[in-house]
Amino acid sequence: MQKLRHFLPLFALCAILLTGCSHDKKDKTQDEQPVEVLYNKAADAMAKQKYDEASKNFDEVERQHPYSPWAVQAELMSAYASYKNEKYDEAEAALDRFIELHPGNKDIDYALYLKALCSYEQIGDVARDQGLTKQALDDLETLIRRFPDSRYARDASIKRDLTLDHLAGKEMDVGRYYLHRHEINAAVNRFLTVVKDYQTTTHVPEALERLVECYMTLGLNDQATKVAAVLGYNYPGSKWYARAYKLMDPRQREQLKNGNGWMNRTVDSLFKPD
Repeated sequence: MQKLRHFLPLFALCAILLTGCSHDKKDKTQDEQPVEVLYNKAADAMAKQKYDEASKNFDEVERQHPYSPWAVQAELMSAYASYKNEKYDEAEAALDRFIELHPGNKDIDYALYLKALCSYEQIGDVARDQGLTKQALDDLETLIRRFPDSRYARDASIKRDLTLDHLAGKEMDVGRYYLHRHEINAAVNRFLTVVKDYQTTTHVPEALERLVECYMTLGLNDQATKVAAVLGYNYPGSKWYARAYKLMDPRQREQLKNGNGWMNRTVDSLFKPD
């Protein structure tokens, strides 16, 4: 009987713990809601632009009903809610997880597109670091390469071109800075980068004119004439060609007029050895 008294506190404690576990299990069951109810709550919150609430309810769909067909869609919608709430890091993390776990999902192209937008929406002034711009470009090109026929590919292509133009603008900004400081060789490298790597952008005519200016400063008149010829051939009505032409001496201008037979005027010719 004495031994039994020693164990009574332990029995009481176990009883309390078991009661608590039973209560927790009951509460958990009571907290669970039908998947349709949770999803509709989240959708209603999205419609009302209550993005934190929407993301929370979409997450609950996945937590409470992980094997439901609604769960996968809820993952993507939770990421979209974070994107709309401008919580780009959270959205990107959720999208990376979605892309990794569901590579064959029918909405994988949209997930890639939304991930690209997370970086694209944060592109700042050309004076700032362009890490996010480069990330946006990589993500946009991934979507275009993997899903060229996607409904999002056309908009991604437009945004890719704008992103390239932005990166070219950064190179031009740095090139002008070097030119202003009379660091001519450093400026040449920046302008050549624009002409070589960003040929489809709006910055190429100015980059060519700046190269003419740089080469004339360095006394490389023949190289300046070659660049001016490329500029005049590809952008004949450009104000940048007019500016370059004014920099030429009479001999160079004569070469520009009569150089059709011997001068290669393609942009690529600037990067071929003479």
